[in-house]
Amino acid sequence: MKQRLAALASDYMDAVPEPHLPVLEWLEFLEGRVLPRDGAGARELRSRATRMIVEMELEAAREGSLFTYTRSILNDLKERGVQVAIITRNCDAAVRTVFPDLEELCGCFLAREHVPRVKPDPEHLHQALIHLGAEPGNSLMVGDHPLDVRTGKGAGTLTAGVASGSGSWEDLARSGADWVVRDCESLLSVLSSVGRI
Repeated sequence: MKQRLAALASDYMDAVPEPHLPVLEWLEFLEGRVLPRDGAGARELRSRATRMIVEMELEAAREGSLFTYTRSILNDLKERGVQVAIITRNCDAAVRTVFPDLEELCGCFLAREHVPRVKPDPEHLHQALIHLGAEPGNSLMVGDHPLDVRTGKGAGTLTAGVASGSGSWEDLARSGADWVVRDCESLLSVLSSVGRI
């Protein structure tokens, strides 16, 4: 995605700097570099890049699937009275492509276009907690990337890193997660054993 964004940005600037941020933040950075000399170009870059990112997310979603245990874990949590929210930097349509029945199992879903600032901005998580009527101190942010742990820490929740995605066990541990586990099934076992659910 960053390579395609760099190629697109080269239409608006002579030298595209190396990506040093996650893709959404890097787009903001690039747009900010173009804006002072070409306002229309900056808006066009934003529009074209946003369409490209959505297309890539939808393509990945069409080829992807949920972990086999996702629905059973969410059903189990629902039966235990545990409220669940999904917050994501992805677009709504991509998530619904992979998980069309998410609203049956989750009390809140906030994709990129539903909030003014996405995680790691803690406000993304705060909005979900408000929707659920949940207090940060009684909540757990679960994610597969150190950015998710940073979001939870910033919002004042407990945090769990699951090493079944893009973040390695070591990176999740270094990020300061309260728990680091192999996957969500393992997390459920750990949380049950310590009386957290």
